[in-house]
Amino acid sequence: MNSQLQSAMEGLISVFHSYSGKEGDKYKLSKAELKNLLNGELADFIAASKDPGVVDAILTDLDENKDGQVDFQEFVVLVAALTVACNEFFVGCHESNVKHKEQPCSKKV
Repeated sequence: MNSQLQSAMEGLISVFHSYSGKEGDKYKLSKAELKNLLNGELADFIAASKDPGVVDAILTDLDENKDGQVDFQEFVVLVAALTVACNEFFVGCHESNVKHKEQPCSKKV
């Protein structure tokens, strides 16, 4: 039986490869594939930005080797950054709620 962390890692790999390779390199996400992944898997984050250029900005930020695509390593940087931001939000929210004896923070992003 896999641990929770192993399952999460398998999930990341599976999600990446379910979107990659539909056009071009099967080990990289094109701009269209990245947009499909973001809208399919992180729709709440994308909707919250309200910036029509958010996918272009994300691609530019992630594309470390400037090949116009996002490989798995570059994708993991995005997931790690979002995970850190969510953790900081929930830790801060929890500490604030404990201080003010309020309800727990919602886990919905």
